[in-house]
Amino acid sequence: MNFKKILNIFIITAMILMGENIMSEAKTNNWDKIFPKSDKVNIEKVHFKNRYGIELTGDLYTPKEKNEKKYAAIAISGPFGAVKEQASGLYAQTLAERGFITLAFDPSYTGESKGEPRDVASPDINTEDFSAAVDYLSNRKDVDPDKIGILGICGFGGMGLNAASMDTRIKATVTSTMYDMSRVNANGYFDTMDEKARYELKQKLNRQRSEDFKNKTYAKGSGLPDKLTGQEPQFVKDYYDYYKTKRGFHKRSINSNGNWNMTSSLSFVNMPILTYSNEIQNAVLIIHGEKAHSKYFSEDAFKNLKGENKELLIIPDASHTDLYDNMEKIPFDKIEAFYKEYLK
Repeated sequence: MNFKKILNIFIITAMILMGENIMSEAKTNNWDKIFPKSDKVNIEKVHFKNRYGIELTGDLYTPKEKNEKKYAAIAISGPFGAVKEQASGLYAQTLAERGFITLAFDPSYTGESKGEPRDVASPDINTEDFSAAVDYLSNRKDVDPDKIGILGICGFGGMGLNAASMDTRIKATVTSTMYDMSRVNANGYFDTMDEKARYELKQKLNRQRSEDFKNKTYAKGSGLPDKLTGQEPQFVKDYYDYYKTKRGFHKRSINSNGNWNMTSSLSFVNMPILTYSNEIQNAVLIIHGEKAHSKYFSEDAFKNLKGENKELLIIPDASHTDLYDNMEKIPFDKIEAFYKEYLK
């Protein structure tokens, strides 16, 4: 072989290696989650519609060593105002590492999911979003339709519990650091809003509806401040530390970049989401932090559940947002064991 051929082979080989490095770097740079990527799972973007015709977008996580068997699957969403690239994706990736097929999805009107106007929340539609995720998972060839669970974080913990009271296909439900969004909108934090204050709130929001129609836009509620003064309640500081800093900021997250449409609160004020949670027959695990301002939502929701397959787990020394991403506080061993017991 002459020198010219050797040189050509060297150049071609170098170009191939350079191309592989560029592709590898591109894949790394395209990682849009706030948590490190696991080398133990495969991730695929998927789309499915709810029964209102809204197309939802999710990230499907599957074990890398996946075989031909049918797997137990878990649909995951939340926190309220977050996107699948934040806490729900972290939960999904971690549980996929432990042998489940998991689906972290953006609810209607948020993130990469469709729906207009943007940044709307609904007790009905967001409950339906969980059932739509069950529709999708139950029709996959690699999922056992009799082994599907859900996991809701923060406000979508309440939505998940509501879905479990309606959708009998859900065999196991986990809520983590749960909010009852109907209760907090109707009664305020710690149930401090009385009937008079609630009526004044409804008057304000209905006046805003008229203004929104006239202006052909939707006014936003008050979100997290751009800067802290130091005088905020501790839970606001905790939210800021997650959503507004490198720890949890994401460009598509409402809580990182603004807030919900103001009039979204109206439907929550009028429609309690946990009315029939006492009729859930399948297993429920409710997890909350000992130091969370929101702990009373989980404690009271648990009191309403019936049966020996219900459990309340309080995590010592954990705040509300610790259960978003603190791997030392989130009880993944317990969550794994719970799903393996009830999705078998």
